[in-house]
Amino acid sequence: MEQVKLLLRITRTEDIARRYFVVNGFDGALTMLGLIIGFLISSSENIDVIINVCLGAAIALGVSGMSSAYVSEVAERKRALDKLEEAMVTDLQNSAHGQASRWMPILVALVNGLAPLIISLLILIPLWLAGAGTVLPLPPLHLAIIIALFLIFLLGVFLGRIAGTSWLRSGIQTLLVALLTISLIYLIEKS
Repeated sequence: MEQVKLLLRITRTEDIARRYFVVNGFDGALTMLGLIIGFLISSSENIDVIINVCLGAAIALGVSGMSSAYVSEVAERKRALDKLEEAMVTDLQNSAHGQASRWMPILVALVNGLAPLIISLLILIPLWLAGAGTVLPLPPLHLAIIIALFLIFLLGVFLGRIAGTSWLRSGIQTLLVALLTISLIYLIEKS
């Protein structure tokens, strides 16, 4: 764990990973929200189809996030290491900086891919429960929307805490983006 902390500090990867977590977590939540609103508007009641479509999108978001972050971070880390080696006129492949250039792209890729996947899976819980025959207090699509809105609010709260600003204001701002998204979907679908 100390080694990971050192590598994070050397590369300043913690900021990048945190940013990727929020950005891609937000993408995952909004994507699921959009799909669920679309199914709700179309009056689709086939829970298996809804789950399969949403799960397919969640997996695609996860794979896309992992692969895109990995290839871009490998390139950036290699560039940074090459510049440092050039400035120091020495080979740093076996140093902490060399280790960081190899391991941090993997960490960033995992955060970038797992954030939308995990958030999407959390949003799908009511659909799985309904598919398994569990009696829910609200229709599963409505519960999924509530979970999506709650998670989007929490991402805003997290951003507010990072920025040292009002967590409530930040949470409400992200919630407003979600509500705007829902409104746009309804507007387009109804026209």
